[in-house]
Amino acid sequence: MPSSNPALNARTFENLMVAHEAGTPTMTLEGTAAKTGVLALLVGLSALFTFILLRTGYIGLLYPLMLVGFIGGFAMAFVTIFKKNWAPVTAPMYALLEGLALGVISMVFEAYFPGIVLQATLLTFSVLGAMLLCYYTGLIKATENLKLGVFAAMGGIFLFYMIAMLMQFFGQRPPLIYDSGPFGIIFSLFVIGVAALTLVIDFDFIERGVDMRAPKYMEWYCAFGLMVTLIWLYLEILRLLAKTRIN
Repeated sequence: MPSSNPALNARTFENLMVAHEAGTPTMTLEGTAAKTGVLALLVGLSALFTFILLRTGYIGLLYPLMLVGFIGGFAMAFVTIFKKNWAPVTAPMYALLEGLALGVISMVFEAYFPGIVLQATLLTFSVLGAMLLCYYTGLIKATENLKLGVFAAMGGIFLFYMIAMLMQFFGQRPPLIYDSGPFGIIFSLFVIGVAALTLVIDFDFIERGVDMRAPKYMEWYCAFGLMVTLIWLYLEILRLLAKTRIN
């Protein structure tokens, strides 16, 4: 059963040479955690740079930076997924580019709801820590049923967001996504729950990579996969907090 994270799926470790047989270093949990920390730091520094730049009066760069961040980040993600051995270079580039976009988005939310960015950041890492604890204590296990459920939910969420984008293109306001009422908040909580469970599945695939003694560069690749989920989680928490502030 494939993971709901496109970067960390059942084919992630297929066709990889068993690195220890070639006498090369293999990936470890500690190494993957360290690389994840590096990518998180790069995202944060890039976002902070954008945040400060726009705060100091370069407001005309708002949309260009966001477009560069999103388009460039998508391109780097695409390259990383199909060229896993490039991850030591492309994963940091992805983090820096996504940081640009997140900096712009965070500034917009912060302008309307002061203090919301810090809250969203703390909640994101709190969820990460909680899910990591649940996974390693066995409270939540990455069973095939869980993977199937999360994968189905991810597909539904993706389809809903695509429909919402089309509605916005034709000048219609999509339901639930921006609705600050009970249904909108419940929808956001559901999406955040799916993103949190995706972290558990990602942990499971990383652990499988360690057990399979995957090549060392896979630490960067798996760290990249975790960042994809964490950035999604942060944006959804940001959206939820904004809805509660409106009420």
